[in-house]
Amino acid sequence: MSQPVIQTIDTQVARVKLNRPEVRNALDPATIASLTQIFRDMHERTDARVAILEGEGAIFCGGADITYMRDALALTQAQNQEDALRLSDMFAAIDACPVPTIARVQGAALGGGAGLIAVCDIVIAEENALFGFTEAKLGIVPAVISPFVVRKIGAGQARALFPTAERFSTERALRIGLVHDVVPIVQLDATIDSKVKELLTSGPHAARLAKQIAQTVGGLPADEARRWTAERIAAQRVSPEGQEGLRAFLDKRRPSWS
Repeated sequence: MSQPVIQTIDTQVARVKLNRPEVRNALDPATIASLTQIFRDMHERTDARVAILEGEGAIFCGGADITYMRDALALTQAQNQEDALRLSDMFAAIDACPVPTIARVQGAALGGGAGLIAVCDIVIAEENALFGFTEAKLGIVPAVISPFVVRKIGAGQARALFPTAERFSTERALRIGLVHDVVPIVQLDATIDSKVKELLTSGPHAARLAKQIAQTVGGLPADEARRWTAERIAAQRVSPEGQEGLRAFLDKRRPSWS
């Protein structure tokens, strides 16, 4: 049996690939557990500065696996709740990944697949991809993904898209902030490579800290944000990385990490 998720790391770039193309890379317990562990382990890795989440085949991720959904029919409410918590842990692990994450989207990102891109920092999609929070069409709801999705696209967009469960285009996904770049499929990998190169020119710790700031500062009271951000920039300025970066700029040379 093939692995549901394949991870490779090369030249400081981690590629995490959903590997179930025969079922549109649908999420099942094994896939959920594997993604959770891979992204939790990123906190201990020093050989990766960016992580790319992608799917094998024609579809990025079509949502929940049919067998997985059928099995849920036999679960009690308490068992369903435990199952939902495991799914939530997976999204949280990706969301908390310390290095910047890029989602490579081809074909479609539906249901839980749309949740996956909601927890990635940068989402690059091919122009004909489809998106949707499709759970209500099945008589269920996009509950577990909702904290991450609402934070990304806002409550107003979620109120329009969650109840209808409609599929929507890359144009709309771009407009509401679910996707950041839309390109022809033949340019998808080149666009991702360009974004990776940009990330690798940033200081390794600075990129991680910049992501943490973006995730954190909006939830802090103004006075706490003032102190917290001042502490972060002061520490980074006197760090070896900060000193090297500033000296390289003044000396008109590339920093050591570039």
